[in-house]
Amino acid sequence: MSGNLELPERGGPGGELPLIAIYADESCLGNGREGSNPGGAAGVIEYVHPGSGNLTRWDYWVSEPATTNNRMALRSVIDAFQAISRKGVRFRVLFTSDSQYLVKGMSEWVFGWIARGWKKKEGPILNLELWIEAVESVRAHQVSWQWVRGHVGHPQNEYANHLATRAAREQTSSGGIVSSQFDEWLAAERERAKGRMAVEPAAFPDGSRFKALRPYPVSPRPARIT
Repeated sequence: MSGNLELPERGGPGGELPLIAIYADESCLGNGREGSNPGGAAGVIEYVHPGSGNLTRWDYWVSEPATTNNRMALRSVIDAFQAISRKGVRFRVLFTSDSQYLVKGMSEWVFGWIARGWKKKEGPILNLELWIEAVESVRAHQVSWQWVRGHVGHPQNEYANHLATRAAREQTSSGGIVSSQFDEWLAAERERAKGRMAVEPAAFPDGSRFKALRPYPVSPRPARIT
């Protein structure tokens, strides 16, 4: 269900951080072609109230007039975590994306880059300023990164793709998190094409099995980002 826009302001039982799930995707219309290619990034955020068991969802989306898929994948992280980090609230977050570039980067590559002062062994780090911003936006939270194959009927992933491609096409932004239209979208998709989106939405993650990635090391920003 969709609900009001109030995220929890304190931890759960036993002092654990509240758990949320984020399903994100990105789009770049004409990615790799010459000229300016508009792009979008988006996601759906889920939270289950520990007392009532009610599931609440929120959406977010952003756009850029000239970008790439990889840049927008990073924006899907940055904008999500900036939105949930208001009032200094910290979360356990299961972040799911179909971008291996993003998932591998945030769970593997950045540790080596940070250890070398934000440098690769060979060549420049593409989108360096966004990688740094992504790590800094995530740092206060406990995060687990999960890859899912895209465009195979995973409801939350398909919905995030719908939001991202719409943002790219219309060049719009949600201006933060807004009440989700996931339920309405899913019902419409199932009605539009019988048999489409027959898979049930992914269940909310089991908090007892949540395992966060190790914390990101702290490293000074490079004196010059190129």
